[in-house]
Amino acid sequence: MSGPRIAIGGFMHETNTFAPSMAGFEAFIEGGGWPTLSEGPALISATRNVNMGICGFVETAEAQGWDLVPILWCAASPSAHVTEDAFERIARRIVEGVRAAGRLDGVYLDLHGAMVAEHVDDGEGELLERVREVIGPDLPLVASLDLHANVTRRMVDMADALIAYRTYPHVDMAETGRRSALYMERLLSGRRDAKAFRQVPFLIPIAWQCTGMEPGRSLYARLPALEERGIASASLLMGFPAADFADCGPSVLAYATSREGADQAADELLEAVIEQETAFSGDVFSPMEGVLRAMELAERASRPIVIADTQDNPGAGGNSDTTGMLRALVEAGAKRAAIGVIVDPEAAARAHEAGVGARLRLPLGGKSAIAGDAPFEAEYVVESLSDGRLTASGPYYGGARMQLGPSTCLRVGDVRIVVASRKAQMADQAMYRFVGIEPREQAILINKSSVHFRADFEPIAEAIIVCAAPGPMPADPAALPFTKLRQGVRLSPNGPVFG
Repeated sequence: MSGPRIAIGGFMHETNTFAPSMAGFEAFIEGGGWPTLSEGPALISATRNVNMGICGFVETAEAQGWDLVPILWCAASPSAHVTEDAFERIARRIVEGVRAAGRLDGVYLDLHGAMVAEHVDDGEGELLERVREVIGPDLPLVASLDLHANVTRRMVDMADALIAYRTYPHVDMAETGRRSALYMERLLSGRRDAKAFRQVPFLIPIAWQCTGMEPGRSLYARLPALEERGIASASLLMGFPAADFADCGPSVLAYATSREGADQAADELLEAVIEQETAFSGDVFSPMEGVLRAMELAERASRPIVIADTQDNPGAGGNSDTTGMLRALVEAGAKRAAIGVIVDPEAAARAHEAGVGARLRLPLGGKSAIAGDAPFEAEYVVESLSDGRLTASGPYYGGARMQLGPSTCLRVGDVRIVVASRKAQMADQAMYRFVGIEPREQAILINKSSVHFRADFEPIAEAIIVCAAPGPMPADPAALPFTKLRQGVRLSPNGPVFG
């Protein structure tokens, strides 16, 4: 007798509704640093041995002898809204794939949880409801979520369980898929849990959501402790604070055999988060302040000083092309400095045409019309060229095979720039090495990232500095022009109230 028959798929996008460009269907074909859109058996081979929820689920399911029915999996780099065309094309193929699968014992979806489409604010809630309409009220439906999910009541109601990452940087994505499979096994045995869902009354800046430092470290330590006490599953979601819709923000989830147990766990976790509101903060420097501080530290450091260019983080919707930090490096006369990734296909193409050793005068980056930003025009030396193909080796991307398109290392003064044609968050040392920059040998590294870079760069960093150059993802969400949030939400810890 064969094992349970489980349909699997995924549709992942983190939406910054204030970002400069949307995610069309082509963005999901490309993958933005993740595997390209895959269907059928190719889904499993494309995502195997990569740090992703669906990989962990598949590994556990295969070990259990389950019969998997792969439908479709895709992801795109964070950006503004998913276009209506892209959402409908992908959602339709997932829903119709589930419908065509025949007899099923369950459905697993690898989702982000913070998707906003042009025509649908609650992207995951819409997809889950469409799948639920096909499979009926009783078939188990489990989804894994990103730690930054903006969870809605609709999502909670449509799924039997939502299981979220517990680390930021997200080094446990595959592990979350494994936990999702174990919860699916619980559902397949006939057990159904009560659900409790609570929303936190303030937004948390992403730079201070890191689970490797306080207060995140202690808050996330509570989750396994709750499960050791008998709670079936507990999740704390920090939320993605750049989505202009009612349910943007942090939340907690608890599943337990009794309503009382779920409510108690959720209330306890919510209270713990609220008690730490003031702790979700830290120092943020201007570009020149940060660079000068890094240069001072580098004089007596044996390891790189790493700067987070947090407001142009492509993992939060930026186009990874602003030049504020590059400008500061050059104007300060920084030595042994590198910055990446600046996405500029035109500059990369000109470098490839000119060849290694050529000198080019060109306007680099600054193509996204961000207030306070502009291309940085200078004479650059072409130090190396690449086709943009690399395999990430760090714990965040975890083996992802990237395709960044024609790429180059440009140098101005003693500053080296990773220039690529496609965007991906600078969160892996291999993203310097593929154009010939050894990150360990630099005095200063500037990464277009907010927190994910810490997983691979913290071990080599003497110090980490957070800087706010002009970009589409403010370090303080209170700076965003929200119009749709629910009344009473604080726009930052102890910050102004919306409404």
